[in-house]
Amino acid sequence: MVKCSFCGTDINKGTGKMFVKRDGTTFFFCSNKCEENLLKLKRQPSKAKWTAAWGASKAAAQKTKAKKDTKTAKKEVKKKKE
Repeated sequence: MVKCSFCGTDINKGTGKMFVKRDGTTFFFCSNKCEENLLKLKRQPSKAKWTAAWGASKAAAQKTKAKKDTKTAKKEVKKKKE
């Protein structure tokens, strides 16, 4: 199975659209919505809330935030002990 180049969903055989740029870059799209967002509107998949890329970037941001919070919490505990 091929994944959509914009939203990241799986595309079943016989469905979707394949777009090849003149430089040889290949894109696969599950819907016209994905195609227009990437090619015509030139949007970033990580900024569209309904894409898998947005979910991945949000999860990564939460992990880094959690690490920062635990580091500051550990520092506060050490200061209280002293």
